Amino acid sequence: MKKTLFALALATALPLIAGAATYDDLINAAKLGDTRDVAQMISRGAAVDSSDKDGNTLLMLAARDGHGELVDYLIKQRAKVDARNAVGDTALRLAAFRGHLKVAELLIAGGAAVNMSGDWTPLAYAAYNGHTDIARLLVKSGADVDAATGNGTTALIVAAKGGHIEIVKLLLANRADPNKKLESGETALDIALKSQNTDIGDLLRRAGGKSGKTVSIEVR
Repeated sequence: MKKTLFALALATALPLIAGAATYDDLINAAKLGDTRDVAQMISRGAAVDSSDKDGNTLLMLAARDGHGELVDYLIKQRAKVDARNAVGDTALRLAAFRGHLKVAELLIAGGAAVNMSGDWTPLAYAAYNGHTDIARLLVKSGADVDAATGNGTTALIVAAKGGHIEIVKLLLANRADPNKKLESGETALDIALKSQNTDIGDLLRRAGGKSGKTVSIEVR
């Protein structure tokens, strides 16, 4: 009787163990950019939008680490290009943050959204790390240069803070508003000067940028 129960328990557990192994293999293959292994597992029934414990889909993992061939394959398999992970990132935001131009091109061609209302955009992510080529691609693809997060952060403010003057030039050339304000009332000029990026400060002033700080004078 005990042997029979053990055999039944083992028979029940084996598919679960095999399934767990397949899942781990699938996630690891995506991280490594192993298109052949991922394709084989998908052909055997693995979901194209499988995700890790943080909500990163196979496409996000491939995009994050710059695996263009795998990104291309997953898009052709109709992976959800605008799926979000636990912190709200999309595959395009991750590619923009890491500086993977080819991947960003593939995602945009595959229909990935370049704009996100009230949230960090791929353009802001590119501006944060100074990826001018990706910022240029996003602007050309219709990115809103003045899109702001909930606290007012724009790509221009991010670039001004980080000292990324080429991106500042790109954004201003595409009519970014230099006087957009953070919740604190600070503009890109204030942030640039606070970060000691005086060359960017001069550029912003020439583009009409002003300080958002107000000075109160008491008259007696």
